[in-house]
Amino acid sequence: MGPGMAVKAIAQDKFSLIIFGWAQILVDLQPLVVVLTQEGQIHGLTHTFVGGAVLGVAAAASGKPMAEALLNLFRKKEKPRIQISWKIAWWSGLVGGLSHVLLDALIYPDMSPFWPFVKGNSMNVFTSRGITAFCIYSGLAGLLVYFVWRAVERLSRQNSINPS
Repeated sequence: MGPGMAVKAIAQDKFSLIIFGWAQILVDLQPLVVVLTQEGQIHGLTHTFVGGAVLGVAAAASGKPMAEALLNLFRKKEKPRIQISWKIAWWSGLVGGLSHVLLDALIYPDMSPFWPFVKGNSMNVFTSRGITAFCIYSGLAGLLVYFVWRAVERLSRQNSINPS
């Protein structure tokens, strides 16, 4: 979720962290089935850029109504209902699906991220530990930027309402 939080910090309301996260989960469902059944390839079709894009679209289509329902469940009653545009849903789902494949391709040699065009993976140049550190640090940086940005917006609104 680290890189997703960094994107959220920059894009703010033009990115859905919920749909991004849903795409991440969808990409890892196939490896979960392989682990549970002990059959198949851990990093198969879902861990290709084609698979990540398809699952990103699926995350957008299914995640938009789920995310809206979830966000509206916890919104304050005096606030207007929260709507996520289809543009934001597609963008968030595709970034989620494709970034998952990219980050995994950097550490797992058993992947073929460019399938069906290229078999194999020459991208695995990092360790799992390195990518984990990248995700943690980018997530923390994203959180910091997000909350600072929100605080600045809040102060700006207060100053425009109550000018001194």
